[in-house]
Amino acid sequence: MARNTKQTIPFVQQQLLEAIAHIKEGNTKEQVLPKLEAVMSHLQTLATHDHLTGALNRNTLLERLDGELQRSKRTGHTFTVALIGIDRLPDIMEQYGQDVTKRVLQVVTQEAIQVLRSLDSFGRIGATEFAIVMPTTWLDQSMVAIRRIKENLQAYDWNDIGDGLQVSFCTGLTPNAPGDVADKVLARALGALQKARDKGPDALVQVDAEIPDYNPEQD
Repeated sequence: MARNTKQTIPFVQQQLLEAIAHIKEGNTKEQVLPKLEAVMSHLQTLATHDHLTGALNRNTLLERLDGELQRSKRTGHTFTVALIGIDRLPDIMEQYGQDVTKRVLQVVTQEAIQVLRSLDSFGRIGATEFAIVMPTTWLDQSMVAIRRIKENLQAYDWNDIGDGLQVSFCTGLTPNAPGDVADKVLARALGALQKARDKGPDALVQVDAEIPDYNPEQD
């Protein structure tokens, strides 16, 4: 479920005030702890998730990506990063307004999370862009996941949100490579996404890391 800062922060504040009141009233630890644990859970969500869509926020996504890079160095496993950019979102904003635009971002998040595995990380990293980190996944396997998300969005009844509304996205895909850091992987995926956008709506481009030149005289 998408979260909204204006709704969530006051809720957490209210929960915390109630817990403090219970402590002052001399309630037992068993009565107070569940409410404090709920407050901590909500605070953790606020700190790690995008408030509008419920997707991971940029910082958390980068942490997940960095963790996957470290794991790949230990195990040698390949993984894939996908960047998806919603097509013509400024046009949707102009035609349908801010509320519909927000709902589009929320639905894309909802439909993507339904398709992706529990070990995948889905985060919002820009106004119109989301990133997906897919562990132990080759490029061809990641394309299957992207295709399923596209199919879900095509099947979604967007008319419930806006008359005649249709939503698609472009995709940039890249696998990890030796020597990668999080920013480098994201930059490569962003380059692939830009190439996809240049091709037109609903396009997909995959980019492999460049292979260093081999000089036999250095051996």
